[in-house]
Amino acid sequence: MSRVEFYRHSLHEEDIAAAGETLRGVFLTTGPRTAAFETAFAAQLGVEHAVAMSSCTSALFLSLKASEIGPGDEVITTPMTFIATANAILHTGATPVFVDVEPETGNIDARLVEQAITDNTRAVIAVHLYGLMADMKALADVCRRKGLLLIEDAAHATEAVRDGLRPGQRSDGACFSFYATKNLTCGEGGAVATNDAHMADTLRRLRSHGMSKEAAGRYTERYQHWDMLELGYKANLSDIQAALLLGQLPRLAAQLERREAIASRYEEAFRSVPGVDFPQVPRGATSARHLFTIWVAPERRDECLWQLQDIGIGVAVNYRAVHLLTYYRERFGFLPGDFPIAESIGNRTITLPLYPRMTDEDVTRVIDAVSEVVAAPRPVAAAGAPLA
Repeated sequence: MSRVEFYRHSLHEEDIAAAGETLRGVFLTTGPRTAAFETAFAAQLGVEHAVAMSSCTSALFLSLKASEIGPGDEVITTPMTFIATANAILHTGATPVFVDVEPETGNIDARLVEQAITDNTRAVIAVHLYGLMADMKALADVCRRKGLLLIEDAAHATEAVRDGLRPGQRSDGACFSFYATKNLTCGEGGAVATNDAHMADTLRRLRSHGMSKEAAGRYTERYQHWDMLELGYKANLSDIQAALLLGQLPRLAAQLERREAIASRYEEAFRSVPGVDFPQVPRGATSARHLFTIWVAPERRDECLWQLQDIGIGVAVNYRAVHLLTYYRERFGFLPGDFPIAESIGNRTITLPLYPRMTDEDVTRVIDAVSEVVAAPRPVAAAGAPLA
C-alpha cells in the first residue's frame, strides 16, 4: 500500500509556467512580480502594505530591527513555537522572555503577558499556532496600554480570522512564511504585512542592505545613483518565487475549505478514540488549518510516532517546547516545569498529514492508523533500530 506522505504541495502547472516565464524574462531578483505579489497579498489580508522577504525568520528579525530593538531589551513570546521565533529575538541582541500557553489551543496566554512585563520589555511576539490566531484583541490592548511593539508570527495563519481580525490588522506587523510545507508556498520565502507606512519603507531598505533603491528602481528607468542609508541585510524575495506565489492567492479559499473538511473528519473520529486529544478552535474563529496535531500520553508519544511511520503514515512533531532545547537550557538555565503547559503539549504532540491533495481514502487510512496505534500499543524499536 502506498505511503500517506506528511505533506504534498498544491502547486499547479500554471504556477510552474509563471516561474518559467519569469526565468525567460529580465528580472530574476526582486522586481515587478514581487511588487505585484506584495500588492495582491496586502489586498487579500486587508492591510496597506506587504513587504516580501526571504523567509519568515527574516521577517521577524527585521520587524524587530525596524523598531530598533536590541541589546538590553526584552521581547515576550511563547515557548510553543518553531525556534525561529525566539532565535529572531536573540539575533537582535535582545532577550526572549517566555510565558506559558493556553491548554486548549497551545497559543500564547494573553493573561500571562502583562504579568511578564518589566522595565526592559519592548515588544511582544504572538504566535498563531497551527493556524489559529492568538487572542489579538487582548494582546493589542495590553501592548497599547504599555507602549509595546506587537508583532505576529503568522507563519501558520495566512487565511486565519479571529474576532473579525486578520493578521496584520491589529499589530505593528504580521510575519508570514512561504516555506515548502506552508499553505501558500514558494519553497522558501516570507513577508511582513503592516498598516504602518514607515515600517514598510524601513523594511524594504533593511531587506536590501539598507540601500535607498532596489534593483528594479535602479534599472527600469534612467539610471539613478543609490545611497546606503543604514546598515541593512540581505533578505529580499526573488521574482521567481513571487511568480510561484501570485497564482496561488485566488485558490487559498478553496484549499482552506478542503483542509477544513479533512480536519473536521479527524476531529469527529478522534473524539471517540480513548487516549487521543487535540487543540480546540474557539467558536467563531477561522483557523487556517495549517497543521493538525493530536496529543497522546507523553510516555507513548515516540512509540506512536514510530508505529505510524512503520505503517506508512507521515508524521512530525510541531513542536517541542523551545525553552527545553539544549541551547536555551544552557544559555538561560531553563528547567523542566518552568512552562508546564507548553512542555506538556511538546511532550504529547504528533502532527498528522493535512493538505488539499489528500484523498478521502488517505484520510481514512490516517484515522484508522491512529485509532489502531493509540488504542493497541505494541513493541516498537527505537528510532533507527530494526524491529525484532
